[in-house]
Formats: sequence, C-alpha cells, structure tokens
Amino acid sequence: MAYDNGKTDGARSVPPSRRLAPKGNVLVLGNSGVGKSTLINAVIGDDVAKASFGTRGTTEELSIHESPSVPFRVIDSIGFEPSPIASLRAVHAVRKWSRASAKEGNENTRINVIWFCVDGTAAKLFHETIRNLANAVRMWKSVPIIAVVTKSYSQPDRERNVAMVREAFHGTRIEQNLRAIVPVVAQTYVINDTAFAAPEGIADLIDATMEAMPDGLRGGAHDLQQFKLTRKRMLAQGLIGACVAAGATVGAVPIPIADTLVLSPLELAELNGLARLYGIDKGEDSKQFLDSIVQVGTASVVAHSAISAIKAIPGINIAASVLNAIVAASIIAALGEGAVLAFEQVYTGQRSVRDTSWVRHLMEEQFGDGFIGKVSGIAEATQGGGKDMTQMIIDLVKAAFLKRGK
Repeated sequence: MAYDNGKTDGARSVPPSRRLAPKGNVLVLGNSGVGKSTLINAVIGDDVAKASFGTRGTTEELSIHESPSVPFRVIDSIGFEPSPIASLRAVHAVRKWSRASAKEGNENTRINVIWFCVDGTAAKLFHETIRNLANAVRMWKSVPIIAVVTKSYSQPDRERNVAMVREAFHGTRIEQNLRAIVPVVAQTYVINDTAFAAPEGIADLIDATMEAMPDGLRGGAHDLQQFKLTRKRMLAQGLIGACVAAGATVGAVPIPIADTLVLSPLELAELNGLARLYGIDKGEDSKQFLDSIVQVGTASVVAHSAISAIKAIPGINIAASVLNAIVAASIIAALGEGAVLAFEQVYTGQRSVRDTSWVRHLMEEQFGDGFIGKVSGIAEATQGGGKDMTQMIIDLVKAAFLKRGK
C-alpha cells in the first residue's frame, strides 16, 4: 500500500504501517512552482505542505496530508517540470500510486477527485502539460478533474484564466472529466502598502470537491459548513496580519494619526477583502452594514482616545512616529477582528446585513476600554526599543489582537 514517507499531516505523521480510515482522497497535480503547497496549506491548514520556490518543487514523492477537521485527504505529487525526463518521473510516481491503490485492501488510497493546478499569471496553458496530466491519470478514466487556477488575482484575470483552461482541455480525451474550473487566491497577496488581493475561492473549491466526491464520501452539511468557516477564519487572520504590517509601516509618521487620513485606504482595503472572503455582496444593505463598521472604527475618532491614554501613562516616553505606528496597527487589527466577528454572523445566517444597530454596538465594544488597555500595554512593551521597532510593533499587535497571534 502506498503511504507518505512520515511527513506531517497537520497534527502528526502518518506511519507507513497504518491503515487509512475511509475518507475521500484528492490528488493534486500541476507544474512545479504553480502554488500547490500554498493551496494545500490554505485547505488543510497548519502549514502541512512545504512551500515551493523557483522552478524545482520541494515535494520529492507523493505524500498524504490530512486533518481530523477536513472531510477529505489531500495527496501531494511531484510537480511536472520543463524537462521531459523530469516530467516523466512525476507521471511514473502517480501511475505507481494508481497501481498500488487498485490492489485489494487498498481501497482507502484510491483517488476520488483530482485538482489540476494552473498558474493564473501564465499567459498560456501548454499542451505538454495537459498531456502529462492525461498520462498521469490514465488509469482513472472517470475520476473528476477540477482545474484550480492559482494566483488568480482579479476578475479580468479569472475570466481569462477560465477561458485558457477550457481551450487547453478542448478536444482532449480528458475533457469529459473536467467538472469545474475554480480560480483561487490561496493567501493574501500584497500589491503595495494599501492594496491587497484577498484570499478568495477556497470555499468554492471545497464545495466543488465535495460535489464531485462519491455519495458515501461527501460528509454532512453541518460538518462541511464548519470546515469552510474554519478555513475562512484562518485566511482572514492572514489578511488582517498583512494589513497590520502595512498599518505599522504607513502609520509611522510624525503627524498624529488622528489628524491624517493615512489609514483610510488601508481600512477600506481590509474591510473589502474580508467582505469578499465571507461572501458579503455589494448591495445597498451591505453598503450600510460596512459603513457602520467604518464609522465606529475610523482612525480619527479612535486614535484621539488611544493617543491620549498612552500619553497619560506615567513614565511612557516614546517617539511620535512609534506612538503613531502602534495606534495605526492596533486600529487595523481591532477593525479586522471586529469585521470578522460581524461577517461570520452574517455568513452563518445568525445575523442580517440589515442589522446595522447590532454591528455598530459590536464595533463600539471592539474599540472600548479593552482596546485602549491593549494599546497602552503595547506602548509600555516597546520601552527600550530594539533593532527593528516596526517588526516589534507588528508582533506585539498581532499577539494582543489576533486570535491566533500570527
């Protein structure tokens, strides 16, 4: 029976001798450097797959990644390489797995769904890649294929990416296996100090995967909803963390944050990214809901209170730029965490976007005495300075405000 080589599966290693429990299996295929490891991390969590950089992938052989909270396993493969010989090695590894899983008693390693990863920044999907895919999965003539377009950062990109995949599959013998094309952004992509491509498409990929699974492996609706919510929380933490870092950087100015509009673009970018992640639409009701969050968490209102509170602490003597960076990063963190609390309630159907009074109260609590206390504590912790004050502020703010402290 084919198993992984003892690599972590999120919480523990998979002993080669252990027999796998009944669960759906998803095989991940694609060129090296396309973002397979990042995608697996986004779906399974806890950085279970090694990141890959450059043209040579880091996964040396097929390996299993699983977590008790995930309704299917993900099986990572060797990436297809530009070299025909290297690609042939990847194809042979998959076909070897196929033969082993077909033997009696190895039913729980059989592939149920294939994720074929495509780089969304590529201008073309070459026929050689499709041939590698077709040769690798030759044994699984009826296994559904989901084309996952990674690094698909904008709506125009996604439309182009979908057309590119359809054209590449057209007329091939595996065209009938293509069940869905899902563009994704598997982690927050920083464009500049105030612009981000937020994570998107992971929940859509999970839905498409479960729909393609055999009936007995789809799991319950409630469990699936909880799984998607957990993944959204993790991706939201990554987005907030990136915004906190930007807030500490752009906020480190000598002019008090309360007197500038330096955070406004960043606050809006953070909120819009989180709203997309939780599927909050752009209707009039949603606009009023988002406006209620912004109005309470706006920098000019909150910053005055925070700065005054810090200056009132005996013995606190820090530069204006450091104080502003602390306040700016803290506002971004509290705003993001408050927005996540609100959006989760809407996503799970417990609240409506029409409930603006509730969200206003929620955000007022977010920026109440607890906020001032955390900011003051961060300011005290920065006394004495350090080699990289900005990074120190980022780490302190994340630890104080973000649930995972990351």
